[in-house]
Amino acid sequence: MFYAVAMLVATMVTVGAVRLVKRSNEVDRAWNSGLTAQARCLRTYTTTRGGGGNGHVSTTLHHVYEFTTLDGRYVRFEEEHGPATTVEGDIVTVHYEAERPEAATAHAPRPFALTAGTFGLLCFLGVMLVLCVYFMVSVDDMFADDVYSDIP
Repeated sequence: MFYAVAMLVATMVTVGAVRLVKRSNEVDRAWNSGLTAQARCLRTYTTTRGGGGNGHVSTTLHHVYEFTTLDGRYVRFEEEHGPATTVEGDIVTVHYEAERPEAATAHAPRPFALTAGTFGLLCFLGVMLVLCVYFMVSVDDMFADDVYSDIP
């Protein structure tokens, strides 16, 4: 049972790290592509998580944008953690790659902040992964000591 919980947490941490790196790369490629368009904010909404007895609640702001690429395609995408000052109907500049316009971003280019934030979160997730492995090894040692303690 202890192994299953630790493995579940380790798996979630690994999946989170992969998603983080993937999105960070998408945003970086969109900024570096040089392609921009004017997009309309179609919708804003928030999602909340937590509040299950510990009192900690986190809220995430989402924006849904729509724009037209240079080749005339309409693209609609959703992005988290945008500015609270952007509301429905606002026009914003988006950055996108020609090959993957659905991975666009309305965030202003801040490559150093993106790199620093990604690195910081990866360090945090790495520490969590190390703690999971340490927990599994410690539990394994504890049970191994109990098995051999009965042998004279």
